[in-house]
Order: sequence, then C-alpha cells, then structure tokens
Amino acid sequence: MALPANFLDELRARVPIRTVIGRTVKLTRSSRDWKGCCPFHGEKTPSFYVYDDHYHCFGCGAHGDVITFVMKSTGAGFMETVEELARQAGLEVPKPTPQAAEAEQRRAGLSEVLEAAARQYQLWLSGPEGRAALEYLRGRGLSDDTIRKFGLGWSGEGRGALAAALRGQNIKPDQLIEAGLMKQAERGPVDMFFARVMFPIRDKRGAMISFGGRIMGDGQPKYVNGPETAVFAKRRALYGLNFAREAVRKGARLIVVEGYMDVIALAQAGFGGAVAPLGTALTEEHLEELWKLSPEPVICFDGDAAGQRAALRTVELALAHLSPERSLRLLRLPPKDDPDSLIRRGGAAAFQAALAQAEPLSEALYGMLTAAHRPPNTPEGRAAFLHRLDELAGLIPDKTLAGEYRQHLRGRYYGERRQARPQTAFRPGQPGRLAPPPVKLPPRPAPDASAADLRRARLMLATLLRHPVLIHDVEEAFAHVPLPPGDEALRHALHGFAAQARHLDSENLLTHLESLGLAGQARALLAQAASEYRLAPDASPAEAAQSWWSWYSLMDFSIDMLRAQRDEAQAFWLAHPEDQAACARLMKYNELLAAARAGETGIPDS
Repeated sequence: MALPANFLDELRARVPIRTVIGRTVKLTRSSRDWKGCCPFHGEKTPSFYVYDDHYHCFGCGAHGDVITFVMKSTGAGFMETVEELARQAGLEVPKPTPQAAEAEQRRAGLSEVLEAAARQYQLWLSGPEGRAALEYLRGRGLSDDTIRKFGLGWSGEGRGALAAALRGQNIKPDQLIEAGLMKQAERGPVDMFFARVMFPIRDKRGAMISFGGRIMGDGQPKYVNGPETAVFAKRRALYGLNFAREAVRKGARLIVVEGYMDVIALAQAGFGGAVAPLGTALTEEHLEELWKLSPEPVICFDGDAAGQRAALRTVELALAHLSPERSLRLLRLPPKDDPDSLIRRGGAAAFQAALAQAEPLSEALYGMLTAAHRPPNTPEGRAAFLHRLDELAGLIPDKTLAGEYRQHLRGRYYGERRQARPQTAFRPGQPGRLAPPPVKLPPRPAPDASAADLRRARLMLATLLRHPVLIHDVEEAFAHVPLPPGDEALRHALHGFAAQARHLDSENLLTHLESLGLAGQARALLAQAASEYRLAPDASPAEAAQSWWSWYSLMDFSIDMLRAQRDEAQAFWLAHPEDQAACARLMKYNELLAAARAGETGIPDS
C-alpha cells in the first residue's frame, strides 16, 4: 500500500528518531548530533551517527530514517512498522482508498509542476526579459553563484505567460492553480506572480513546495508567498531549511531571520545556517523543527519596533516548550538594521561581531519585557510588572527551570530598583535640602566583615537544610545571599527540591540530595554549623525562621534589599487589604528593616 507522503512526514516528525534508536543503542552526544556503536555490525569504536531525521553508520554504510531503522532492527515489514510507530505517535494510518491514492498522486504531480515553473523562471531571469531583475539582484550584492544556488528567477509580466510556456510540457492551467501558481478570476485563470523576482521554496529534503515573489520597485505588497496547497503549509515551512540542515551539521549556527534576502545574504557571507518563516510568525511546528537541528537556535529579527515585537511573541511561544535541553538565543540588531543591510554595510565581520553578542533567553527576556512594558513607578505598576514576570516564568513546563527563571527575572528587577534608588539623604524637618556628605568612618578590616557574612550565609543554608519547610518563605531573599562557590550546588538543590516536592520535610530532602550526590556535603555543613556556629539542632521551625531572618537582616546588602521587599509587600497589601498573609509579610519586613537599621546582632563571633 502506498501511503501519503505528508502522513509519513508527520509520522517521522512525531516519533523522534533519537528516542527510538536510544531504546536499543547507547547514544552519547557528539557536537549537535548523537553517536553509538552500530547495532548492525560488531564494533567497539562508535561509528554510528544519529541526526535529526536519519542515521548513518560510517563503518558498514547502514543508512535510513526511523521507519527503516525499526524494520531493519526488528525484521518487521513496512506496514507493520508504520502501524506500530503510528500507535506510539497517536496517529491513524490512512485507509487504502482510491481517493487517497489519487490525492497522493496529485501531490507528487504538484512538485513536478513547481519544478517545471522554477526552471522557466530561471530561464526568464537569464534572458532579455529578466535583465532588470538580474541587475536588481546583483545590485543587492548577490553573486551569480548565489543566484544559481538558490534558484532565483523572474516571473515575467504575467497575462498567462507561465501557462503558455509550460503548455508544451503538458501542464494545464488547472494544475498551475492547484500548485498555487495561478488563481481563478472572473475571466478565467490568471498568474499568481507577475513582474516579480522569484524565490523557490523547498522543504527540508529539497523538494519544491511553493514560491515567494518580490515586486520590482516600491509597490505593495512587497513580498507575496504562494497560497496553502497540498504540499505547502506556511506553519511548517522554513525558507532555506534544505541548505541550513547541512550547514548546521558541519558546525554553523542555526539563525532564524525574517526574510528571503536575509537568508541569502547570510549564506553568501558564510553563515549557512540561516532560515526564515514564510509570511507568518514562528509557530510551534517551526520551533520543533528548529530544535531538531540545534538545542539553542539564534532568533535574529529586524532592529525596528515591529521586529522586536515579533521576537517577543516568539519568546512567549517558546517558553511553553522550554526545557533544560532546549532554549533560544536572541540577537538584537541596531534599529533600522536587518542582517542583509548590516552585511552590505559592514561585511561578514560586522554580523559575526553582532552574533557573538547574542544573549541567552534568560538574559534577553527581561530587557525585552521592560522595553515593551516599562512599569509605571507606582506600587500598582510595580506589582503588575512582577505578576507579569511570574506569569511568563510559569509558562515553562519544567518546574525546576520555571523556578530558576522566576528567580532570575525577579533578581534583575530588584537589582535595577537598588541601582535606581537615590543615594542622597535629607535633613529631618527640612524637606528638599540635602544633608552634608556623611562622615566616612574607618572601614572595618575586610577579612573580618567578609568572614562574618560568610558565616551568616552558611548558617542560613544549614538552617534550611535542617528545616526545609522554611524554603518557600525565604526563597526570594535567599536567592540574593552570597554563598561560597562550593555551596552553590546545595542552594540549587534546595530550589529544585522546593519546586518539585509535595512535602518539604528532612527525609524527602535527604533522598533528593542523595540522588544528586550532595548528601555528604550537606551532613558536613550541618555538623560544622552545630559545632562552630552553635546551630541549635532541636529548634522549632518558628524559632529557626526567626533566627534566619535576623541573620539575613545583618548581611551587608540587606537594608536596600529589605527596603525594596518592604515596598513590594506594601504595594501588594494595599491592593489586597483583606489578605491577612500579605499584612503579616508587610509587618515582618518592617520589623526586619528596623532591626537591620539598628544594627542588631544575631550570630556568634566565632
């Protein structure tokens, strides 16, 4: 039975080949791909490589896709294999009907029609009628080799020219309409593209699926893509993917840009991993296709406001599919720039310098949010902005990663608040008049201050190891406590435990630390805290919480931090006066702030 190509493509997309092969072959990462010992011939040195959609053994030559692998490794037939993989993917295998066979035949015919059109468009570009278009492309900095590589062409002036040119190949107007090259008008079929430079659109395997066309001059719309057809779906297709796949496998960065010319200009400049969506925003299907090639594609939209809005929409979509294994980088170009213009102005070196500045998603997200939604300097505005940060972090399905993002975004927010706070003081009773500069007292010896903060930080960590039920109450504050580098792993383990555990008790925490290989380090710290810092092992959670906050209030950074936290708690309580917990938090922060200003002590000196 012949199955539709689009069904088989969907099946391959739904059943990742690495997952299937990894059930029987031990795979390890090799750059962007995976490798292992070939299951089809005995070997001790791995020569079996798994890519995004196929495998290849450089030892015995075995090669194929996920269907081929299952057939060869289990001895199952084609239909048996397809039915099993479809069951795993939740797909229904199409029934063998005459209509399905006819539809598949039509789809195969569409690719042939599109290939014939591509050849004709290229002939016109190199002929007298395409001279102006060819000069336009050369004027945009494209070499003849690049024009040939991407199969660029010229549509002619329309008025049935394409149908007339392909009539000799027995291609009829109805086929051209079905392929998206003509459309039905009141007086009969008319050309979809006329007086446009033509950009062939191919799927990831190189098969023709549609065209895009750019008008000569300043008319509108500047770019037109072919309509959706049996072989072309904009939500799945990415321009340049057939070239980018090979380039990425050879080490190129996977870069997502906005348009055809950006992809082509980057490829000519040596950045062969560029792709672009086709007249639509990036979709979930696009992101899945990108992550098959690279765990961290670079999103590079234009530097204007529209480009930055598109980038933010892409980021919000990506957050719902983020994991520790896949993310994004964001490259923000100067305003009024795109990759094509940047390369024409500064060459490949200019874009390489910009690419080196691409930010991890965690860093770029906060800047994009503040640029798009700068919070008003009111308690309500600040509270709303914090809710927005939490909302976006909450989109991430992995709870540990979501907690890390929430902590990072709030940390950036509080850091900006501290930097923005004026440092001048006012005399009591004389509003508006600046106080004289404060008298600088001789500083305490740095080692003593540093050692005191170090003892407090480790004592606070030990308290949370002893009483994990406190983690949620102090999580935000604890994120800002500077720990010795050797203790950072325990901090991350605590945050991860709090994000996942249903019960925050010592037994569950110890099991979690055992799984991470950190239980011994935790026990050593608890023993040291009991002997050197005199941490009471039998203190109640309430007593431990009181001691924890008293140590926190004495940290060097804590007064500014406590003031910011008090302001946020007050804003929330004003917006929710009936919330008793909010009132209690506000009172607690006021109490801690007063204690910190008074310089109360709460840690042994030795």
